[in-house]
Amino acid sequence: MPAPVLLEVKHLKKYFPVQKGIRKRVVAHVKAVDDVDLFIRQGETLGLVGESGCGKTTAGRTILRLIEPTAGSIRFRSRRLAEPGQDYRQVDIASAPRDVLKSLRREMQIIFQDPFSSLNPRKTVATIVGEPMAVHDTVNRAEIERRVVRLLEAVGLKPEHMRRYPHEFSGGQRQRICIARALGLEPELIVADEPVSALDVSIQAQVINLLKQLQQKFNLTYLFITHDLSLVKYISDRIAVMYLGKIVELAETGMLFTRPKHPYTEALISAVPIPDPDVKRKRIILQGDVPSPVNPPSGCYFHPRCRYAADTCIGKAPDFRDLGDEHFVACHLADALTLQGM
Repeated sequence: MPAPVLLEVKHLKKYFPVQKGIRKRVVAHVKAVDDVDLFIRQGETLGLVGESGCGKTTAGRTILRLIEPTAGSIRFRSRRLAEPGQDYRQVDIASAPRDVLKSLRREMQIIFQDPFSSLNPRKTVATIVGEPMAVHDTVNRAEIERRVVRLLEAVGLKPEHMRRYPHEFSGGQRQRICIARALGLEPELIVADEPVSALDVSIQAQVINLLKQLQQKFNLTYLFITHDLSLVKYISDRIAVMYLGKIVELAETGMLFTRPKHPYTEALISAVPIPDPDVKRKRIILQGDVPSPVNPPSGCYFHPRCRYAADTCIGKAPDFRDLGDEHFVACHLADALTLQGM
């Protein structure tokens, strides 16, 4: 029996206004996240991949309501907010009032991309990691220090590190501090926003393995945002592919890599390096540039760069539909095409 759905996103949109003139008149909108649907089950890792600027980070921050959504629902299965006698309470993050949202913060945390800029340089590690516990008053101040020590040890740091400042650590160590801070409130869901892209390759492997170990130890659920398909293949149970603010394909990891159904996914997979000089794969070079999210194309957003595009793709936007086995795709030609996988 599959695990229960922890987070379900329906028709999520985030539009940023484009203002002009002295009066700040709104003349257009940047459609950073445009009608996104996805779900994440308890204890799994959902990878969110796509080119730079496709809206991955905005989607992750909007799901946590660090950025206010323009439209849509973000339903979260909260155990801490459950009524007596109930196992959980379904809460819509998008419309939750401030007091409910503060309680939900304990169950949802984020690991930012740049570990240096996300840490306060004037505070010690003990203060940084312990601050969420102090703000939410989850434990008394005498216990906070003991919990900080345990969290630092859990992420591979030493107790004496708690008296130091962020500039005294390497990039990998700073990201471990960020992970410890995210774990402080014992969350259910962690949004990892490209957590290793700023690190050396050798350190990336250590941090990724650490995240997998912590997931098993604390029963965590991850939304893992990245542009690296090799990385997301290693860590994710399912993968969502994003293009110009929309999810174009969502499937189990093995299925997505062996039987992609969207031409954009096929092109991304063809760009993944193969660590074998004797194995050759035909590289698919996409024509043109990514369209502007201010003025996206009609119909399917990908059709100007798609080598399979038909007239239907130009005039009508495809539905995001299930082809079976929870393999979702937004493509008119998905049933007819046989695409190149790995």
